[in-house]
Amino acid sequence: MGSMNEMPEWEKRFRAPRVGLPDWAEDAPDRSLFVSNATGTYELYAWDRATGAQRQATDRPNGTTDGVLTPDGEWIWWFSDTDGDEFGVWMRQPFGGGDDEPAVPGLEPSYPAGLALGRDGTAVVGRSTDEDGTTVHVVRPGTAPVEIYRHRESAGVGDLSYDGTLIALEHTEHGDAMHSALRVVRLDGSTAAELDDTKGGAEELGLEVLGFAPLPGDTRLLIAHQRRGRWEPMVWDVASGEETELALELPGDVVAEWYPDGSALLVVHSFEARSELFRYDLAAAELVEVETPAGSVSGATARPDGTVEYLWSSAARPSEVRSTTGAVVLDPPGMKAPGSVPVEDAWVEGPGGRIHALVQRPAGAGPFPTVFELHGGPTWHDSDAFAAGPAAWLDHGYAVVRVNYRGSTGYGREWTDALKHRVGLIELEDVAAVREWAVSSGLADPSKLVLAGASWGGYLTLLGLGTQPDAWSLGLAVVPVADYVTAYHDEMEALKAMDRTLLGGTPEEVPERFEASSPLTYVDAVKAPVYISAGVNDPRCPIRQVENYVDRLAARGAVHEVYRYDAGHGSLVVEERIKQVRLELEFAGRHLAP
Repeated sequence: MGSMNEMPEWEKRFRAPRVGLPDWAEDAPDRSLFVSNATGTYELYAWDRATGAQRQATDRPNGTTDGVLTPDGEWIWWFSDTDGDEFGVWMRQPFGGGDDEPAVPGLEPSYPAGLALGRDGTAVVGRSTDEDGTTVHVVRPGTAPVEIYRHRESAGVGDLSYDGTLIALEHTEHGDAMHSALRVVRLDGSTAAELDDTKGGAEELGLEVLGFAPLPGDTRLLIAHQRRGRWEPMVWDVASGEETELALELPGDVVAEWYPDGSALLVVHSFEARSELFRYDLAAAELVEVETPAGSVSGATARPDGTVEYLWSSAARPSEVRSTTGAVVLDPPGMKAPGSVPVEDAWVEGPGGRIHALVQRPAGAGPFPTVFELHGGPTWHDSDAFAAGPAAWLDHGYAVVRVNYRGSTGYGREWTDALKHRVGLIELEDVAAVREWAVSSGLADPSKLVLAGASWGGYLTLLGLGTQPDAWSLGLAVVPVADYVTAYHDEMEALKAMDRTLLGGTPEEVPERFEASSPLTYVDAVKAPVYISAGVNDPRCPIRQVENYVDRLAARGAVHEVYRYDAGHGSLVVEERIKQVRLELEFAGRHLAP
């Protein structure tokens, strides 16, 4: 690998040790669990704050990121799948170290659909399989798992009440996978309360579980609703049925969690690609800002002493776990990631309203070769946050433009819900408008425009190369949907439900919509060289449908390269990520040569 001095800056950004926001045990707050790439693979680490001791808890070739502590802090639960395929079982190990063991003997492998752990050792385990749809099991210490819920449509475990008597479920039994309804059940599966905003109105509205109040005997459930056109928190007392909407006068999407004493909420407000924190005092109905630097907070938690810990970054500055005490909470040893270029905002009039794009410029004068990096999801958004991928392109003289197209979160419910039925084509109308702005403003060199993205962004890349063949000089599609019909038949069950919602049915019911939205339909129109990378164990964008697309490219001699790697929907191995970015940079360098 050579010495540190020889290593390019862009590689240092991937290799520099980083940490996620530590999770902590509710009844043993000194016991924490966090994710780090310190070994070169993202794994779970136990951290005893009282002694300062840190210990790597998991160690698998393809990494581990899904883990949780029991409320007493005695056990670490972690999800064990096979090579990134997301299909597996929950394992557990003692907090202080020891052998792993199956956490719920008797439950067959599945895709995870939520987990809630009780103070008396009870576990509520959500499972999803292609055969059964979603099932929920209650597992009490020393007894066999008992199934308390089953439905073909997607659902998930939201939370377990403090005293372990009530379970909050999110479900989509009504068939709209984009908008969940809520049901609170007792441990035997009988219904205690229901809340459904999808019924009766002209439009369907979703609900989300944010968590039960952290107090014994308290039946208040914090949830998020969309009744005023964006995500906002509400307190729902599941015993009395009383709903207390919290009219926070904030323009963007809001999520919240309880302070540990139940007196206030920690609010995260996301708006126009930035985020900020507030404390909302429930008795005084008062909103007070929690000071954070400008940029993005990608996670936050209130500690028992009232301080707040949060994971912060900006496009120019790498992530840090900070505290409102002013301290950096967890500072990994080793080299630090170099910074990158600040982001600028661009607002472009589009066919569905004003589009927000984030722009980063390299040094020097434009126009620049420009990478349009499209986010996945689609219900996600690019933000003013640190990202090693875009920074690598900037180091190589490219401008980077990221578009929060219709379908993105953070701009209100209408913007997020605009995708239905003309899936992919709607987002690409917005990308086309921003592309036109980038060229006409002098930012982008029209002869060197790269369309790129991973997951849904990879899908939009292939669809864009086929439907806008003269607009793009090159395409880079990572773990994409390439053949929508085959992808539907091969993907995990929860995603089938999402596709039925987006397209209005199955490929057999609405074949014309699947055809209009599938990159395979337009593959023969593609003119630009195309690079595709795909994980052979990917349950979300399965490999067979990628091969169908590649076969069609090959049959007509189109310029393309395919890189297949042994993982699922992306890799948790740092060197693998670097290899993929290097292959993309080299492919672009060869085909966009001056």
